[in-house]
Order: sequence, then C-alpha cells, then structure tokens
Amino acid sequence: MPTGIFGASWSLAAAFSLSVLLECFLSPENLADLSLAAFEAVVCATPGFRPRLGQHEMAACVAATLARADLGEHPTPIKAIAVIQAGTGVGKSAAYASTAVALALERKTRVLISTATVALQEQLMTKDLPALAQTMDKPFVFALAKGRGRYVCKLKLERLVGNGGAPEDLFDADDDAPKPQKFGSVLSQEEAEERRIQLYESMATLLATNSWDGDRDTLADAPDPRDWAGVAAERHTCTVRHCPRFRDCSYYEARTRLAEANVIVANHDLVLASLGMKTLPELDSCLVIFDEGHHLPAVALDQFSSSMDMSNLRWLDKLPKIVGEVSSALHIHAGEDVATVTSQLKGALTQLARMAMDLVWEQTGKNPDGGGQDGTLRFAHGVLPEELTEPVSQIHAQALGLSKALEALGLEVKAVAKEDPSQATQCAQLYAKMGALAPRLNGVVSTASLLLEHGAQPLAKWLQAESEHGYLTMTAHACPIVPGDLLRQFLWSQVRGVVLTSASLTSCGSFDYFLHEAGLINNPNVQALEVASPFDYHRQGTLTVVHTTADPKQADAYTREMVGELMQDLTQVETGALVLFTSRAQMRVATEALPASLMEVVLVQGTQSRARLLGSHMARVESGLPSVIFGMQSFGEGLDLPGKLCDTVFITKLPFAPPSEPVDEARAEWLRSVGRDPFNELVIPATGIKLLQWTGRAIRTENDHAAVICYDKRLQLQSYGRRMLAGLPPYRLLQRKNGRII
Repeated sequence: MPTGIFGASWSLAAAFSLSVLLECFLSPENLADLSLAAFEAVVCATPGFRPRLGQHEMAACVAATLARADLGEHPTPIKAIAVIQAGTGVGKSAAYASTAVALALERKTRVLISTATVALQEQLMTKDLPALAQTMDKPFVFALAKGRGRYVCKLKLERLVGNGGAPEDLFDADDDAPKPQKFGSVLSQEEAEERRIQLYESMATLLATNSWDGDRDTLADAPDPRDWAGVAAERHTCTVRHCPRFRDCSYYEARTRLAEANVIVANHDLVLASLGMKTLPELDSCLVIFDEGHHLPAVALDQFSSSMDMSNLRWLDKLPKIVGEVSSALHIHAGEDVATVTSQLKGALTQLARMAMDLVWEQTGKNPDGGGQDGTLRFAHGVLPEELTEPVSQIHAQALGLSKALEALGLEVKAVAKEDPSQATQCAQLYAKMGALAPRLNGVVSTASLLLEHGAQPLAKWLQAESEHGYLTMTAHACPIVPGDLLRQFLWSQVRGVVLTSASLTSCGSFDYFLHEAGLINNPNVQALEVASPFDYHRQGTLTVVHTTADPKQADAYTREMVGELMQDLTQVETGALVLFTSRAQMRVATEALPASLMEVVLVQGTQSRARLLGSHMARVESGLPSVIFGMQSFGEGLDLPGKLCDTVFITKLPFAPPSEPVDEARAEWLRSVGRDPFNELVIPATGIKLLQWTGRAIRTENDHAAVICYDKRLQLQSYGRRMLAGLPPYRLLQRKNGRII
C-alpha cells in the first residue's frame, strides 16, 4: 500500500510493466494503488512542487472511491460516493484529475468532470488538463462539452443569409421579447436588421473559409442573444441524420470529438439536462467528478422548475400557419384541428392572464393604473386557487393535444426526408420552423401540469407580474422545493462512482446540511472527508468582530453605524481590499457615504463589467495605489485575489438570506407545517456556508497575510453565530468595541 508522497507507491508504479498489468486481475485495492501512484508521479514531475499532505489524502480518497465502484452491467452494482471538502490551497483539481484519469484509462472507461462556473472550466481546459497530459505516462484526450444551442445551425444560417438576414416565422420565435438595447436606448428596427445581416454574413464567411468552428464562444465578439437565437442548433429544430448538413454540422462535429475523448469537461446544468439524452457518457459506465459541488442542489431546482408566459402569445398565431405550410408542402395530414385548438389555447391563456393580474394586484396592493405593476403572488401550501383550476386544466389539455399533434407531424416530416433524400433540405427547414415552437408549447404543458399537481410535499407555485421597457408580462411558475429528492431520484440512481468536492461543503463544522440538500443523507455508499487547507490561518490572518452599539436587526440604525465604522477602516487601506454587502440598498448607502478622498479608491460592482472592474483593481494595486471593491454575493465566492490584491475583507453583516424567493418561502412554510424549524434547518446552515466562502476570499496562498473584519456582533454573541464561527478557518480571533481592540 502507498505510504507517502515519495513512498512505496512510487516503487509499485515502477515495478509492474504494462504487459504484466494487462495479464493480472486488478482488485479495487490494486486499482486504487495504481491511480494513486499516477497522482504521485504527476505531482513529483510538476515544477516547483511541494508535498501537501491534504492533497495526498484527497487523492487517496478519490482513488479508493472510484476504484471500488462497479461500472457497466451488474445485477447488484457496488456504488461509491465521496463528498470531499478541500480547503483553499489543497489543489483539488490536481488531486482528482490525475487520479481519476489514471483509473479511467486502466478501467477502459471515461471521466466526466462537471463544474459550476466558466472560470473553472477554462482552468481545467487551458491549464490543468494540458499540464496533466504532458506529465502522465499514458496519453489521453480531453474535450469540453457544451449545450447544442452554443453551436450554429448551418442550414438556418444559409437560409437567413439567402433571405438577406430577415428572420422568417419561427426563426424569430422570440419577437415578443424586449427590444435590443444600444447604449441604453432601444435600437430601431432598421438598425437591428442591419446588425443582424452583418452578423449572419460574417459568420457565413468565417465558416466558408474554415476560420470558425461554429462555436458561439469562439466568435471574436459575442452576438446579441436575439440574433443568435435565429441560428442556434436547438434540439427541437434538428432532423439529425436527415439534415443535408449533418455530415459537416458544427454541433455533431463537437459530439464526435466528445466521443473520442477520455476526459469530458461539462457543467452541472448540462449534466442534469442531459439525463437520459445520450448527449454525455452514460453515468453508470463512467467515473464522475462534481467540482464546485455545493452548487448542485440549486442547479437541480432550476432544472426541474417550469414556467409559462401568458402575455406574449404572438407565437401561437404562427402555429396553424406553420402546420398548414408543412402539410401542404409535403402532402401530410396534420391530424387534429390545429387552428381551432390553438385559438382556444390562446383564449384560455389570455383569460388566465387577466385573472392572474387581478389576483396579483389584489393580494399585493399593486395598482395597474398607478405604476409599480411588478409583483409576485405565491400560492400558500402549493394550493392553486379554485377559480384558476378549471382554466389551467383547459390549458393543459389543449397544449398537450397540440404538442402531440406537432410531435406526430414532425415524425412524418422525418419519414419523408428518409424516404426521399431529394426533399431533405425542405424537410429540415420545415421541421426547424415547427420545432422552434416546441419549447414554448412544452413549457405550457409542464407548467400547467405542475400547477395542477397536489401531493404530500407541496410544490412552490406563484404568479409573477413584471414590467420592462414598456412591456408588461404575466408568468406562472411551479417548482419542487426539496432538491435532494430530485437528485436522489434522477442522478444518484444512475451514477456508480462519483466524487463531489468544493471548498465549502460543510456548514457550522458539519456536512449534514449539504448531504440533506444533495439527497445523500443516510446513504450507506457515501463517505465524507474534510481536508484542511495547508494555510496557517492563525499565523497568516485575523478575524476581527466589531461590536456595534446598534443591533443588526435594527436595519437603519445598524447600517448608519456600520457604514461610519467602514469609512474609518477604509482610510487605513494601503493595498487591495474587498467589501461584501448583503443587499444593494446597504451597498448604495455606503457608496453615497464615501468621502471625496475615497471616491477614486472604490470600485462598485455593477458600474462596469466584472472583468473590467477586476482589471482596474489589479492595475491600481500593482501600481502601488490602494483599491477597494464594493461587491455582493457573487463577489463573495470564486473571486481569487491573492497577496496585496486583497489583504482585507470587510463583511458588513452576516449574509442571512431569509426566505423571500417563492421556492424558499414555500419550503419554509412546508417545514413549519410539519413541525420543523426552517431557521435552524435552512437559514443558519446556508448562512454558515456563505460566511465560509466570504472569509475564504482573504487568504489565497501560503504567503498571504490578511485580515477579515466582520461588523456583525451576532457572530460572537448569538449561539448560532458561534456555530458559524466554529466552521470558519481558524483565524486569530479579535474583538473591537468603541474603536479599540479588547
């Protein structure tokens, strides 16, 4: 068995030749040893490598977990799941990537690495995996998986270029959306068309000259989403092998590269959206890594939620026209009386929108004639009001009938293309027109179905009225409220060998909250491991809790006092600092209170793009000037500002997120109804994880020295605050009162 970073496992790797390994039966223990040996060989070959016991401990856990899992067809397969919190500086990606890749190559399978952010995907694709490929003994191929909609449909593009860039029918399915903006003003129709024509012609030229691979993300300038929607390679608009451009399709060329890859990098959304779709490797036949795993529960809720727009219904007017065009062109009978049912559906949705608006304005006190029309109405306990039940039932029946008719017609279109290849181009174009309607129609079906559903565990159901750019929209929403149930049913039932890792999986020193949220609590196949950061937090940093006179629950008085303390502290900043706020209102008060001497020092989130703001911050610090970033939650996670770029983190208030979103409210309501306490079960642990992330912005390397200053005295005075404190890195703890450290 391996004994250390330079120990027996190195000899083990050298002792067996490939021919001997192929002839031997490799037990899980042998496989784990071999993959751990590969990890050690890789890290030893890395320039500037220094042994990290935590990284080795994590690699050993990954190796043992993935080696133990049965893959492929087994009557009673062994499953193995590792949940690993690895503190900042452990080197997670090196620990899991080298180990999992070596194991996959030995087991003749593949590795699927899923992340939550583009930044980590880019790190894996441009840094970590290329470096690993150069140092591993066995070659491997890696590729990035993206959703179909990130690639251009060449057939759509050709048609639009041929029409002078003018969208036809369903190629412009989102024409009810807010109009495109230009420097804060709405583009004229002529300007929008001119921009669109230029974009399509330039894309066609790039494709014709082999200067572009059809991937939206590799274009020099990001296209407007409305323009891209007209040429995106969506599933519902694709006839696959029946399309005349199938052999040189950008998306299917990317799929071919995926099929040839040993390692596939994807994101959580794509993994969950692709379940059962065969877009990615079958999860029971490959090794799976979920990095940034703390995002998985939220992604699951988003994937299984549904909504329908009851206001913008012009797309429905196109349905009978398109169906008639397809039927006439290909001499196919559409079946149901599409025109009549479509008219009925539009009428029912219009009626429901009026009823919904009346309910929202009645319950929220909004006045449709007095402005301020935005409002949200959640249905208590997931019970749809009686007066809405019949209209929603009609909508469900009508939309379901149309969906089935459209699906049947689509199958006939594909059959024509198969039987008569000379009509393939026409069939593909007609299919695309029909298919562009499918997402909206399916959204109506699924939302209506969920609104009518009633079970022991209620769904979150709500109406949303919103006004933007002069448009008023009314949407209906429905969503499950317990992400763990969804993940248990749809994800963990499929995977065999999986590792979930992140720097923030524990809350208040325990994995319980995450395991509940992820649907892994009490799962006998789960092993949880906390790997400590190699940083010496007690020596490298301090955590100062400021005791204000005002109670943090007294929002106005507390904010005034906190902002006063903050302004004094900011005058002491000499390099880089980060101030994290819990609300935009709080950040606005602080911004307005900035004295003239700090106006040039502070950069505020939202005033410019994230990349430009961080670039300005880095440039100022590197030139020897102080720079302070004002930011909110998105700046409290994943922001990497080592050294002088951030030697102080100011936390303005404990980042409580009281249930205010409809899903959170519904879940808290349900917990109370069954005698449970949502504050203790949800709010405190969720806040503990955020606080762990926020304080983690301070020290990013073994050479950093930084201070964290929290103005919320509840962190020390309240029992829940002390629970959160126990789950934070072991900074040297200080207390400040009346401007003095005590």
